[in-house]
Amino acid sequence: MTQQVPSTEPELAGVRNFRDVGGLPTVDGRRVRYGVLFRSGHLAHATDDDAAFLSSLGLHTVFDFRNEADQKLEGPDVDLPGVRNVNLPLSDPADGAEFWKLVRDGELDQLRGLLSDGKAENRMIASYRAIIKGRTAEHSQVLHALAEDSAPALMHCAAGKDRAGLSIAVTLLALGVERDAIVADYLESNAKHRRYKVRRNGDAASAYTPEIMELLSPLFDARAEYLTAAFEAIEETWGDVDTYLERGLGLTPQDRERLRERFLD
Repeated sequence: MTQQVPSTEPELAGVRNFRDVGGLPTVDGRRVRYGVLFRSGHLAHATDDDAAFLSSLGLHTVFDFRNEADQKLEGPDVDLPGVRNVNLPLSDPADGAEFWKLVRDGELDQLRGLLSDGKAENRMIASYRAIIKGRTAEHSQVLHALAEDSAPALMHCAAGKDRAGLSIAVTLLALGVERDAIVADYLESNAKHRRYKVRRNGDAASAYTPEIMELLSPLFDARAEYLTAAFEAIEETWGDVDTYLERGLGLTPQDRERLRERFLD
């Protein structure tokens, strides 16, 4: 059995949005074990102290869901000795390049045209639905790895909110975690100390105006309607979660039982 680590949240200088997913309740009265499943933003800027803390967790695998554009922007993850790093992009690099150019260089008129009047929220909802419906092979790979030998594991993307958030949510669904608890964990990414630090090019006075930051905000918020859209995509496409896990992700009852044995108390 994996040694449990304290659930207290560390102060990491170069890694945003880190947390242990332990403690979440399942529908059958169990709880996710502490010290086996973690989530965060990217590890590219981890300090030596951050890396030492992460190394102390006994991680087997780090799942990095960033694409090539994300990695070019921030850099590769720091090396954690003895830890397997699996890069499994959950979005197209072209989409990533366009996204970061918009965030970093988009002018006010352009941002208004692309993001105002609910367009930013609709973009996020469409992205969540697309990942659920189009990335079944990747999510299947993650869950089968977790069932076999890849725990303790850390999942991250750039901000640790969307791609990692969906992958954590899918994992928690497979474990039978209560839906409300999955949403509550997802929404924790909104805490000020966890949020991705938006960087803009150009003069600070014009690059970070209140209107610009308001237009960008939906892209960096964790909103319940985003995750709800993902759940709705599961139900529309497969009917229910069990069918999604079995037919969409290829999980057998034996796979799910192994997951529960590894990740639940």
